[in-house]
Amino acid sequence: MCSRRHGGCRVRSTTPTEDRYIVVSAKRNKHTTAQQVANQFLAASGTQISRKTVARRLRGGGLYARKPVVCVPLTRQHRTARLQWCREHHNWTEQDWACVLFSDESRFSLSSDCRRQLIWRESGTAYRPENIQEKDRYPTCSIMVWAGIMINGRTRLRVVANGTMTGQRYIDEVLLPRVRLFRGAVGDKFVFMDDNATCHRTLAVRTCGMLHHTPRWTYPVLIPFFKVPADF
Repeated sequence: MCSRRHGGCRVRSTTPTEDRYIVVSAKRNKHTTAQQVANQFLAASGTQISRKTVARRLRGGGLYARKPVVCVPLTRQHRTARLQWCREHHNWTEQDWACVLFSDESRFSLSSDCRRQLIWRESGTAYRPENIQEKDRYPTCSIMVWAGIMINGRTRLRVVANGTMTGQRYIDEVLLPRVRLFRGAVGDKFVFMDDNATCHRTLAVRTCGMLHHTPRWTYPVLIPFFKVPADF
């Protein structure tokens, strides 16, 4: 005769109630680490659990460690202004937008991001407000690259080396050699867009615009448009 004896599997270190406590703790503070959750659990229940146990319980509750989505911080006034601008231009046709040169600078880090921080979130929730990190600063040891795009074309990449982009460099390296060429190719309806960075608002840039009779086409927060005339 033979019979199957009850298996000697490893006993779970937490109960279902304690599992829910671990998941709720991570949801309340998404930036907390697995070790910090384990320390909180020890202080609350007196039971020592490992960091890996916490990670397994969180995965069982549908939470995974992911990098938060980064966005530019916007106030209520910024959102209201952007919504109003969109309503004013929602009737633009493809031909109207084809005359716009969209430009931007991006800063690329040359070293690893030592300040990386993960959050606990469910799958498919990356763009929920609670999972987004507002950030408009960049780490050091980086280079800046400028470029512009249109529906039917794009500019060449301009690497800003040996320093940062200043107002005079913006005029000499971007506006005159690149933007003016697109202005001549598109015609009178050409519109130039930049992101309203500090170097775009300097006295030298404004003076350059006045010398070339370049009125500013107002756009809310960070992204202004310029209506560029034929004699630019």
